[in-house]
Amino acid sequence: MKEYLYTIRPTRLEMLTESSTPEEDTILAQHFTYLKELAEAGVVILAGRTQTTHESTFGIVIFRAESEAAAQQVMNDDPAVKKGVMRSELYPYRVAVMSRR
Repeated sequence: MKEYLYTIRPTRLEMLTESSTPEEDTILAQHFTYLKELAEAGVVILAGRTQTTHESTFGIVIFRAESEAAAQQVMNDDPAVKKGVMRSELYPYRVAVMSRR
């Protein structure tokens, strides 16, 4: 399996700086569930986001996939991406050092 990383950024920054809509809350809950399920399946290695709320805020998902096409599908199936709450970019990636703790 190859490793990939995708970044996500909010399409509406006010979701972080002011407040999210009920629809955004629902989609973000689906996004979190999606990533947790992929982590439990051994696909997602780690996921998280910066704790800032300005234009450079982003999240990352580091994961495994058989091919770039499969990686693209994982990213596109993320509810936050699929439903337009986040925009994303995919990168080939390789974990070089990882804690065993």
